[in-house]
Amino acid sequence: MRCFFVSDLHGHQYRYEQLFAAIERERPDVVLFGGDLLPAAHRAAAAQFPVVQDFIEDYLAARLAALKQHIGDEYPQICIVLGNDDPRRIETDLCDPRHAGLWDYAHNRRVALGECAVFGYNYVPPTPFQLKDWERYDVSRYVEPGCISPEEGRRSVPVEASEARHTTIQEDLETLTEGEDLSGAIMLFHAPPYNTVLDRAALDGRMVDHVPLDVHVGSVAIRKFILARQPRVTLHGHIHESSAITGSWKQQLGDTWCLGAGHRGPELALVEFDPADPASATRRLL
Repeated sequence: MRCFFVSDLHGHQYRYEQLFAAIERERPDVVLFGGDLLPAAHRAAAAQFPVVQDFIEDYLAARLAALKQHIGDEYPQICIVLGNDDPRRIETDLCDPRHAGLWDYAHNRRVALGECAVFGYNYVPPTPFQLKDWERYDVSRYVEPGCISPEEGRRSVPVEASEARHTTIQEDLETLTEGEDLSGAIMLFHAPPYNTVLDRAALDGRMVDHVPLDVHVGSVAIRKFILARQPRVTLHGHIHESSAITGSWKQQLGDTWCLGAGHRGPELALVEFDPADPASATRRLL
């Protein structure tokens, strides 16, 4: 099975067009989107492209529909999760029946993928940013210095105060995969696991109130989950600069291969892998 994985495109249409061209040219079986899909509200997606008012409807769905019409039966199965920069209100658009057959929205769901299964999960641990739609406490209500609690900030879709206060990533993952054999599974995350080559942020020497910041900003819960449950492959984005700092975009935790598509340059970082042989995964900048 030939799989493409991308993440953190942030609405840059150049990156999307590179992806669509690669799909048309190479005909993968599966394409997985790891979140942070939309452009920031305060800017155009990219200088050479016009501003798109409804990115899901007028750009993503329109371009994928055209691609599906062009390549027919060779159109890949597409799975999508969102990231912390994507407002939760767009879930309604992603789940609109008009887009059936273009993609599967995988957050908190099991999606069949041939002989494999994909489990998707959007949430990240608390960040310094204001939008909290896809932030959860990690394993406890601890918040790193400089970060903002999920109980604060703003949301595009309100949630009960009890959910914001008491729900953790650790509990969510237990619920999502309860009773599942994950030995052949693909976990489609936005957040990376803590203390790996995938969660290394450019925070060297930074301090808040005389407290040094941890340069590793991934999820402890996701790391513990991977080590305990050992899925075949886990996919991650969120931290753009990690590969530039560490020199690597993949790491093995036990028997699990963790692959990252975050990239801080203008190019599209395209990860390609076969679930049967994840150690041979490759990554290209297009």
